Amino acid sequence: MLMFQKNKGKTSSRRQINIEAIEDDILRLPQNKFRAILTLSAINFELKSDTEQDIITEIYQSFLNSLPCPIQVYIQVREIDLERYLANFEQLLNTTTNKIHQTQIINYIEFVSNLIKTNKILSRYFYIVIPYDENIIDRNIIKEQLKLNCDIIIKGLAKLGIQSKRLTSFEILDLFYNFYNPTLAKTQPLLRQVVNLSRNNYL
Repeated sequence: MLMFQKNKGKTSSRRQINIEAIEDDILRLPQNKFRAILTLSAINFELKSDTEQDIITEIYQSFLNSLPCPIQVYIQVREIDLERYLANFEQLLNTTTNKIHQTQIINYIEFVSNLIKTNKILSRYFYIVIPYDENIIDRNIIKEQLKLNCDIIIKGLAKLGIQSKRLTSFEILDLFYNFYNPTLAKTQPLLRQVVNLSRNNYL
């Protein structure tokens, strides 16, 4: 089941992917399917030397062969809200008395403002979705198996120079919030304090 795909019809986010709950850093889907999600750093393969590329390719092949389960790789592109970013510099400008610093801040604000008038500033986020679809439905077994598979994959990625970590329940919710509401998420990010992630948190 590919989680990150949008239904063209008008329906709620929950109905599009049938999320049942997010609890204990685990996404629960219908028919007793469970998912853990890792967020990853990136490496610039093109900037590596030929020798380094060969080494990375070999390690990557070994990583794929050692996977303990099927995975889904997902890349999310988000537009960065630079208006809020610039607002911080405007506040800094109001508190700075050094004339040179004031001029530098003003020039920087003008530069970025002109840049975003004609260009969208995008950031890419990389994820791996790890499944548990076994017939054994025991809470502790599910948690232990997902943890084990996450640890194996995290160690394998580290050999590639890729840092990774498992998403928390809130971070999983935020991931779907950005997926289904990219425009709204740009100006109104999901706040932890307004989300009550109870043990049975339904979207």
